[in-house]
Amino acid sequence: MPPKVKVTKEMVADAAFALIREKGHENLNARAIAEYLGCSTQPVLYNFKTVDEIRAAAYELADRYHTAFIMPDGSEEDPMLALGLNYVRFGYEEKKLFRFLFQTDKFGGMDVDALLADPDLSGILDVMAKGLGCGTDEAREMFLAFFCAAHGLASLLANNSMEYEQGQCGKMLESVFFGMLAARKGEANA
Repeated sequence: MPPKVKVTKEMVADAAFALIREKGHENLNARAIAEYLGCSTQPVLYNFKTVDEIRAAAYELADRYHTAFIMPDGSEEDPMLALGLNYVRFGYEEKKLFRFLFQTDKFGGMDVDALLADPDLSGILDVMAKGLGCGTDEAREMFLAFFCAAHGLASLLANNSMEYEQGQCGKMLESVFFGMLAARKGEANA
């Protein structure tokens, strides 16, 4: 008899993340995870009490993956536009993860005020402040308009309602970006 494979909590979470990425969150269940890991459902549910707990662990992994995906690498001329384009590209390239992160009621229930107060947003706000040449507080105020534009594009792409064309998406985000800059300058001159 071959030795039993030790299935860890991390292995279950990683498998759930991989399955969501490949097949979508609606297809995640203990049996699918067990099949992915090559084990019975017993070790899967030994590590987590419910599939909802597994989803929460996979959500954390997906959130970290998303953050790493969208952050500019530092070589861009305009890091804020790069951030927006990376966000849009994530919606296109990682449709199932995007829908899991942002279009499920259970895990995407953060309202805009909570999003703006999220401490994990600080890295993104730093990029925006640099791109806009302003302080973090001002970047926080401007974040909403840019976020809505990028999120709208990414949502359209994630739901197959639009074809991805990087140049077109870039022009739309540039319009929002330069519109924010013009508005900021107008306010400074008023």
